[in-house]
Amino acid sequence: MPFSTPAATTAATAFKIDDFVLYRDPQMFWAGKPGHTVVCRVTYAERYTNGTIRYTLTPVTGGLICNAQGDYMRLLPPLDAMRDIDTAPLHTADGMTAAAMAWLAQQHATANQRPELPTQRD
Repeated sequence: MPFSTPAATTAATAFKIDDFVLYRDPQMFWAGKPGHTVVCRVTYAERYTNGTIRYTLTPVTGGLICNAQGDYMRLLPPLDAMRDIDTAPLHTADGMTAAAMAWLAQQHATANQRPELPTQRD
């Protein structure tokens, strides 16, 4: 009898090229080795005739991971990566880059302007 059945496992998500994912190397994880979980970018996906998809991943720290299974990957949504910029107060610059501050100032300025009415046409 297998350890898990399709009904007992979560359906794998199909990831797209350029998605950022969290990948856990199952062999390293079960062996108790450090560094088993890394942030990666999906660089290639191949669908096999039996319906499985295998991915090539590029870890953000460098290197290459080939034949990664989607079951060991989780999507890292852009919303999570940008939350600190979206929710940062405009009156403090602690821990923010100059580019982030400039972007926030621009968003704040345009959000507080009155919308202009379109020119009337005869």
